[in-house]
Amino acid sequence: MSVSDADIAGAVELFEPIGDITTRKMMGGLCLYADGTIFAILHSDGVPYLKAQSPDMIARLEEMGATRWTYQREGKPPTSMPYWSLPDAALDDPDLACDLAQQTLKDLR
Repeated sequence: MSVSDADIAGAVELFEPIGDITTRKMMGGLCLYADGTIFAILHSDGVPYLKAQSPDMIARLEEMGATRWTYQREGKPPTSMPYWSLPDAALDDPDLACDLAQQTLKDLR
């Protein structure tokens, strides 16, 4: 299953206030970039995930109810990726979504 055009448009619109957002489809999902830096992915089910590496950002996302993206291949242990689901509160609040994305970008640069 691949990410829908409507989900892509919704994610770009959600994060539009942080600047020029570019996208690239990959493995059924979508990567979102700001000024060439990947800061989020959009899973094929339409769920946006923010890339987080700093302990403070990870803790903030987890306190807000975000979950880490993991996947498992047959016969292998689960693999955790450095992406956390966008908290539910941020899905309906572009200011909060952009605040989280900007913090993610700050930590990644």
